[in-house]
Amino acid sequence: MSQGKIVGAAIASHHPGLFQTEEFRIAAGDGRDSDLVQGFLRLRERVEASGAETIVLFDTHWFTTGCHLVDAGSHYEGVFISDEMPWYLHGQKYNYDGDQALAKICAEVASERKVVARAIDEPTLPRHYATINVVNAMIRGERVMSVGSCQTAATEDFLEMGAVIGEAIKRSGRKAMLLASGALSHKFRNINAVPPHPRIYHPDNVSSDFNRESDYRAIALLEQGKHEEILNRFDQEYRRVPWEAWGAHYLQMIGALGGYDCTAKGIALSEYENAHGTGNIHIWFDVSQENPRN
Repeated sequence: MSQGKIVGAAIASHHPGLFQTEEFRIAAGDGRDSDLVQGFLRLRERVEASGAETIVLFDTHWFTTGCHLVDAGSHYEGVFISDEMPWYLHGQKYNYDGDQALAKICAEVASERKVVARAIDEPTLPRHYATINVVNAMIRGERVMSVGSCQTAATEDFLEMGAVIGEAIKRSGRKAMLLASGALSHKFRNINAVPPHPRIYHPDNVSSDFNRESDYRAIALLEQGKHEEILNRFDQEYRRVPWEAWGAHYLQMIGALGGYDCTAKGIALSEYENAHGTGNIHIWFDVSQENPRN
């Protein structure tokens, strides 16, 4: 078997507003749709060009406790409704294959390295829209292996789990793309807050000036491939802001790409937009020069 490799990586938004009707989205956008919708098409083009066979999807809504989890199911099919917003996100049909083989290798590598992680193959395990929305928006036949966000993990633990996944991809022979599904700053506005800008997606509607400026600084560093700088300030800034799921999606992705040694430069494939106070953007990372030592 040839050695597997990571052929692409991205941060992608999954917020429910993107999955409403076009008429609704344009009205919410004060006459113009969210650019994140077209951004999914731009991301899809990159996925196709990469030749990815499996998408490793870091799910910021699948919260786990006391253990990192990877989804080891072979196939998923059904209709999703969000228990968070059942009036707003419902009737989402999904039908996609998992990657049992890669998930099992992840568990093996974790065991070797004494990382607390398991591969879970349980058909009744609930789906989450951080996976379902992205699968429906941009996955066209690739296998999908979701990875949880352990709420008892620290920054270094997420990097460690990412390194496990990177090594597992090598051993699997797969061409894999890493997809960090979630926002940057993730502070919601109050239920009664009136957005200051009529275009709901406008950055002025992000929850605070500090969070918006923090996101802009992070995006600039991501575009320059300065992941070491982001990691060095992660606990002092980005975990406190906080990024969605404490940044579990980004940290595990970067861990798989070499952690502090990663220099993959980001390319923004959408505008930076608000979603109920949170900061959202699609960013693709050029991993062609990366050779992580996992």
